Amino acid sequence: MPIGPFTIVAIYIVCWWVVLFTILPLGTSKERHEPPTDGAQWGAPDKPDLKRKFLTTTWVATVVWLLVMALVYIGWMPLPDLAPPVP
Repeated sequence: MPIGPFTIVAIYIVCWWVVLFTILPLGTSKERHEPPTDGAQWGAPDKPDLKRKFLTTTWVATVVWLLVMALVYIGWMPLPDLAPPVP
């Protein structure tokens, strides 16, 4: 069963978001002891470094996506056939 381009892109987007929420908390610390005076929240990191995290997310998600697509193509992780049956 061939996989369409929409499905391939959708699988990459899901992989990207899962990896993003895995990488976001890395590198943050909770060592703020005094109350913030600049309007920031208590739990907000001082330097979130989002550009580095987005770049890391992109290449890690690409590796995960390639692994998932390899498993789909060799048949170890088949995708369900969601098309309605033809009468």
